[in-house]
Amino acid sequence: MTTPVLETERLLLRPLRLADAVAIQHWFANWNIIRRLSTNVPWPYPADGAETFLREMALPAMASGESLKWAITLEGDDALIGAIDFTFEDTGLGNRGFWLAEHLWGQGYMTEAVIAVQNHVLITLGVERIVVLNASDNVASRRVKEKTGATYLGQIEVAHHDGSHLADQWEITRESWRAANRHHGDRSSWMSWMGW
Repeated sequence: MTTPVLETERLLLRPLRLADAVAIQHWFANWNIIRRLSTNVPWPYPADGAETFLREMALPAMASGESLKWAITLEGDDALIGAIDFTFEDTGLGNRGFWLAEHLWGQGYMTEAVIAVQNHVLITLGVERIVVLNASDNVASRRVKEKTGATYLGQIEVAHHDGSHLADQWEITRESWRAANRHHGDRSSWMSWMGW
């Protein structure tokens, strides 16, 4: 299972690669990005954190087909501005995660990326269910889930860097996503549904 290139109106999602370490290292020096991530991500972020993550975790998981990991880039610019991934096995912490450079928050980019990934995972690959989490006080992340057809399941305990210990848990099923695609099938309907 390889990570395919996915295109949206404004983004190109391409497979993560080792050369992305420089950009990841840069963006992960920002507390505002790290603070609502689980404590599985080290903080302060080590000087070799991005390269170690790519060499020892991300790239091997991609090579084995365990997960799909995309660099989020703006159309026409290959520089990584965020990432989104899907892991086939849910270990209890969800099996899709994402982050985006802070200066691009609130512009609908992550919603756009999530729609592309959910179309690939749920429709093209036929996966039955995606489980996703967000820190319970992360309103923006919650809003992405609401806009992309997720159903709220409740809360679970997950330690985050900002000291919070609760995460909202959501699911998106293949059937619910198919229904959303039928209802919002054309681009203008999707844009309206997402609040753009």
